[in-house]
Amino acid sequence: MLLDLREVGSYYGNTPILRNISFELDQGQCLAVLGRNGVGKTTLMRTIMGLTTKMTGSMSIAGQDASKMSTYLRSHAGFGYVPQGRGILGKFTVRENILLGTFARTDKKVGIPKMCLELFPYLAENLDKRAGLLSGGQQQQLSIARALATDPKVLLLDEPTEGIQPNIVQEIEATLHRLNKEVGITMILTEQHIKVARELADKFIIMDTGRVVALGPIAQLSDELIEEHLTL
Repeated sequence: MLLDLREVGSYYGNTPILRNISFELDQGQCLAVLGRNGVGKTTLMRTIMGLTTKMTGSMSIAGQDASKMSTYLRSHAGFGYVPQGRGILGKFTVRENILLGTFARTDKKVGIPKMCLELFPYLAENLDKRAGLLSGGQQQQLSIARALATDPKVLLLDEPTEGIQPNIVQEIEATLHRLNKEVGITMILTEQHIKVARELADKFIIMDTGRVVALGPIAQLSDELIEEHLTL
């Protein structure tokens, strides 16, 4: 087992947002986190990264207890994060944005990892372009490249296809599939597109009001569950 969450709760200030979240992932698995807007999906990702006020319960990665680690140490332990909204530094170049990810590496390697350039040819050809001049889809590719530069064991992607033109969605989906199935990077993604979730994920959880209300292999994500918990 690579990642194990047990009875995890999370707080903003003194307000509980998540309660009793439990799941586990083996090396190379992909988990889709589903639910309507505002149910706690982004908070779950931020909790895993140590970006909320307080976390309760336990979390381990590769057998290492990460429950009390700072965000910086969680990155060192193997978490890479693609936040909702991308978090790109618009005044920095493409090169500088990617290199920021390398600061979390533990192998002391410097420079842009070859894989980042192979996966995203447009970025490779525009390393000195200001990131703020990229399209939304290109910025999302850059955000993924920056997270990959951390050399992650687990890649967290918060709404990776949100607000992106359909042709770029297909490119991003193909890239994530390759990273997960061929490279073997374990993934957790929040996703509104059920089709994307079904094509990428091995397992799913559905959240509602800060709790897990359904979970299982992706083959068990039935139309009935979608109608009950995901349709507006």
